[in-house]
Amino acid sequence: MKLIIFDCDGTIVDSQHAIATAMSMAFDDHGLAQPARSDVIGVVGLSLVEAVQRLLPADSGDVALQVSQSYKQAFADLRQQPHHHEQLFPGAAETIVALAAREDYLLGIATGKSRRGVEALFEREGLAEYFVTIQTADDHPSKPHPSMIERAMLECGTEALQTIMIGDTTYDIEMACAAGVAGLGVAWGYHPRVMLEAAGARSIVQEYAAVPDAIERLLAQSSGVAA
Repeated sequence: MKLIIFDCDGTIVDSQHAIATAMSMAFDDHGLAQPARSDVIGVVGLSLVEAVQRLLPADSGDVALQVSQSYKQAFADLRQQPHHHEQLFPGAAETIVALAAREDYLLGIATGKSRRGVEALFEREGLAEYFVTIQTADDHPSKPHPSMIERAMLECGTEALQTIMIGDTTYDIEMACAAGVAGLGVAWGYHPRVMLEAAGARSIVQEYAAVPDAIERLLAQSSGVAA
């Protein structure tokens, strides 16, 4: 079996508007200057507390934990408002369904999102049944630590050469490299192509329609078979 692991925010779902709004609300709650939107989008993919720490001054002490709690509440509140719903990227659902239908593939998630957030998204979009392993920031060190991928492989009984990590940020690609698996970058997310290439992406796709063929090529390369 082969394991195909997806990042969530910026890869499956375009959540940047809700994330940026919730972060601004959280900073406001604590009387802090709102971070620039570009800075917020730049830390998407990290575990929440680490992301907040990067947005705060170096000497902010325990404020990051407090802001993180405010962010969680703000995001939960926004989730109840239809105009703040996270939208799937074009082709995401169709590609996930097609990949999950293959008898030789298992699908997984490795995300800085909370498990609560993943479950809410998958319930709304009807995607939960397609993923056999879901690794979140609730139970692991922040990306790019390889813990999420390593746990997913352990749960699925796959080896690094049989595993692909798909993501839109350098954190995803660096995590893949740290775990010894191939990193497939997507160009529609939150970090530009040049950064993904510099981080070690084995391949980069421009649209979801190209994902299945890219997976096949990377798996063939890993196994030493000509693509």
